[in-house]
Amino acid sequence: MKQPDFLSFASAEGVASQAAMLRRSVRAFTPQPVADAVLHAVLQEARRAPSGANLQPGYFWQVCGDLREQLSGRLQQAYQAGAQEAEDYGYFPNPLPMSLRKRQVAAAQALYGALGVERGDAAGRTAQFGRNFQFFQAPVALIITIDSGFGPGGYMDLGMAIYGLMLAAQSRGLATCAIGAMASYPGLIREVLQLPTSQTVVCGMAMGYEDTDAPVNQTVTARAALGEYFQRLGGGC
Repeated sequence: MKQPDFLSFASAEGVASQAAMLRRSVRAFTPQPVADAVLHAVLQEARRAPSGANLQPGYFWQVCGDLREQLSGRLQQAYQAGAQEAEDYGYFPNPLPMSLRKRQVAAAQALYGALGVERGDAAGRTAQFGRNFQFFQAPVALIITIDSGFGPGGYMDLGMAIYGLMLAAQSRGLATCAIGAMASYPGLIREVLQLPTSQTVVCGMAMGYEDTDAPVNQTVTARAALGEYFQRLGGGC
């Protein structure tokens, strides 16, 4: 039996760690296209994520060309008209605890601060949020769905696949941004893309090569300290 190549393991560990530490939400991209072979490799690597009973829940739909323009146009119209739909699933706790509200506010401050958009600049904030529905003009636009019969465990499994996709992309020099705003218009998205009603719209995803000169990509968000989410219980650890 061939012995494990521990040097290869160490190298792979370094790549994985680097991808995890460098990954962040990128909201401006260069026009450089993403080759189909690269996109397919990223998706296949993402599908290696674990899932209960190996059910591998979730679908990734790439939206291209005129259909993408139509979808973005319809989403922009709905957003500007304030015509938000009932979402397929609850994303945030209701009510949102103050501890989480503070994180939400800090993230918004980091984003709009990088753009130089003041707190009272409603038009500037609306324009930036509207870019969600253009997939931030990334070369690759994805809509991610899950069969409506899945419970929370399926969303957990799909979340691991989505993160796997982000890390696989990062390791190949690509950038990503998950787009939760897409979940606000599930009926519209299903209608335009002619998806079955059994498909729950989870989020969108923008993918491409980062525009490193864009101010929006200077956004830096903090992560919770270890003690806020990790504790040892019992003895003998």
